Amino acid sequence: MKEFDYVIKGAGCAGLSLAYELNQNQKLEKKTLAIVEPRQIYDRDKTWSFWKTINHNFDDCVIKNWSNFTVNIKGKMHHLKCDDTPYQTVNSGIFYKKIISNLKSNSNISFFKDINEINTERSLIFNSVPNKGEFKDRLWQHFFGVEIETPKDTFDDKIFNLMDFDCDQRNSVHFYYTLPFSKNKALIETTWLSSLNNENIMDYENQIKEYLEKKLKIKDYKIIFKEKGAIPLFKQINSTKNNEINIGTAGGMTRLSTGYTFLNIQEHSKYIRENLEKIKNKKKYTIGKKYHFLDEIFIRVLKDNPKLMPEIFFKMFEVESKKVINFLSNKSNLLEDISVILKMPKLLFIKALFK
Repeated sequence: MKEFDYVIKGAGCAGLSLAYELNQNQKLEKKTLAIVEPRQIYDRDKTWSFWKTINHNFDDCVIKNWSNFTVNIKGKMHHLKCDDTPYQTVNSGIFYKKIISNLKSNSNISFFKDINEINTERSLIFNSVPNKGEFKDRLWQHFFGVEIETPKDTFDDKIFNLMDFDCDQRNSVHFYYTLPFSKNKALIETTWLSSLNNENIMDYENQIKEYLEKKLKIKDYKIIFKEKGAIPLFKQINSTKNNEINIGTAGGMTRLSTGYTFLNIQEHSKYIRENLEKIKNKKKYTIGKKYHFLDEIFIRVLKDNPKLMPEIFFKMFEVESKKVINFLSNKSNLLEDISVILKMPKLLFIKALFK
């Protein structure tokens, strides 16, 4: 079986981002790369959104930028601005097409469906495939979304709704998320923060239909895209061999309190590219210890007090938008951390700290 200098296991967002970063920066001119991915077709299957707090390689895959957003609970709404860090949405179909085309132009890069097709004994492996253990009882951000098109102008496409908590919580944490791509197209998602054991909250399509027709008062629409997913809000434990480095969610690139992953993947890919020749001896790349610490406390509060979470999230956005965005994007300084922490219910968080 053929040997390769580098192997990427799993060619989703993390695997492809790393491959592109290496190829674009001439790291594969004299080295070989095998990409192992079982999927047959790269169609649009996901929508990645984030505040642009850093530059990245995929501005040409962004389908919309926003500089204004809202967060609301019953009877209250925050209007916030993000001019310096616009909120961006990347279309995965455009992302896949760009990267696959780029990689196929390099004869040193090969694609395989199964890891057993190649010899990996002397390869440096980058693994983006999370542990497949049973974790349904852990905390997840699970969601279902539809992109709809309406026959007439319906949406204000200058502003998006990040979190609408004015909905049935069912003893969990639930919100809707609306991204208007144009005046007659938008992605609407129902999002839950809970375990995956409760099937009573997974009637996603009914939830979307009710929200569209009763809350948004939209009855004439066409569904043009659907997506469904679950993001683990717990630390991944993946066994690591001497010649293997975990990337993506498998490598701890998902922010546990938010689920944001895309830009963390881009920064990790850049770190690997800059240190590729000595990467096995370099310090492991992490989002940051302070964020892991703060997120663990936040998750404990969320698990124990789901009914209080809409108000807690809402109060977080009372902080100046730049500060809270930096905090949620792991770019905050100490003063910004303190300004967010001071908005939290102190007794609850102190109890969670010592739990």
